[in-house]
Amino acid sequence: MHAVNAALHRTRLKAAALLFMLSLALVAVLYTLLVLNHDPNLVSLTERLLPMSLGHPLGTDHLGRDVLTRLLLGAQQTVGYGLLALLIAVVVGVPIGIWAGIKGGLIDRIMMRIADSFLSFPDTIVAIVLSGLLGAGIENLLLAIVVVKWVSYARLARSTVISEREKDYILMARINGLRTGRIMRKHLLPHVIGHVVVLASLDLGKIILLISSLSYIGLGAQPPAPEWGAMLNDARPYFQSNPTLMIYPGLMIVLVVLVSNLLGDYCRDKFDVTKEVQS
Repeated sequence: MHAVNAALHRTRLKAAALLFMLSLALVAVLYTLLVLNHDPNLVSLTERLLPMSLGHPLGTDHLGRDVLTRLLLGAQQTVGYGLLALLIAVVVGVPIGIWAGIKGGLIDRIMMRIADSFLSFPDTIVAIVLSGLLGAGIENLLLAIVVVKWVSYARLARSTVISEREKDYILMARINGLRTGRIMRKHLLPHVIGHVVVLASLDLGKIILLISSLSYIGLGAQPPAPEWGAMLNDARPYFQSNPTLMIYPGLMIVLVVLVSNLLGDYCRDKFDVTKEVQS
């Protein structure tokens, strides 16, 4: 009975996590379609640091900008940029990994040595170094994240392909004259997708945290962009007098990262990925 209740509780948590992400996406989309009453970058020094009111449900910041509007637009930027970086990393890494796994030989060794060189250092350190070399800006930050993250998907795809390529159905496909590209798309890609979805759902929270943290130190989104990490940086001088200016974006980052991890658990159960594929 206890096990059943625990399983039901986990299911409710995952359902709540999915509902939260869908609601956040819906609000972000509605913002662009309906446009709220406040310009997120409109400076009004006569309305700076106002408390919560009907006109400003979460008050205003040190430049008189509506906090709620900037938080909602920040959902588009922080989560949207995170999804974009994740998508590019998957699109780049998975085909490379599948190709290296099915070809083997010199191609495999070269690609995996490149991947190993990136994995020798923590993701955050590499992203900071690359962002510093490329210069501050969200585009350069996204490029740095893609360079860091494609490696994981390439290795995962390669490991899955290596475990599948010597099985009978692949040998029969080769005997029947199927080309390598068709074997990759029809037979190997479906085995890779489940593992990739699980890793991507877990990586989303890490990427969002990385974007926010690097924007906080000035290497990501630049003012006046309403990105959550940049909002935290803007609010630092006012933490003692108006702590909510930091609490709101910080809370959004924590919630989104937590929900992303719950969705990762859901995807792992859904695709029955119980253990990491070993290379």
